[in-house]
Amino acid sequence: MDTTEPSIFSRIVAREIPADVVFESERIIAFRDIAPQAPVHVLVVPKTEAYRDVTELAAGDPGLLAEVVAVARDIADEHSDGDFRLVFNTGERAGQTVFHVHAHVLAGGLEEGTLGGA
Repeated sequence: MDTTEPSIFSRIVAREIPADVVFESERIIAFRDIAPQAPVHVLVVPKTEAYRDVTELAAGDPGLLAEVVAVARDIADEHSDGDFRLVFNTGERAGQTVFHVHAHVLAGGLEEGTLGGA
């Protein structure tokens, strides 16, 4: 990632790119994934670009990581039955395509052995 250019998520935070926002606070934004892999597929994104992935976030700001998890729980409670998967892709070979830490909240009719219909 070219660190001089804002990530797509920073551009969403700045309202340069539209998104279906379901939650926003001072430090976090959450919005529906444009290519959902489950009936509920929401990205929970810290507004800061300081952390590329969850391991950097955990080391640098564990309180913000706890906020991400709490927001994920609240989204699952509000938009589904409260059961959910929380996925952080870490590294390109693990499927990370945006190097601005974010969590995928997957919920709504998930079954063991699936990624929610993917």
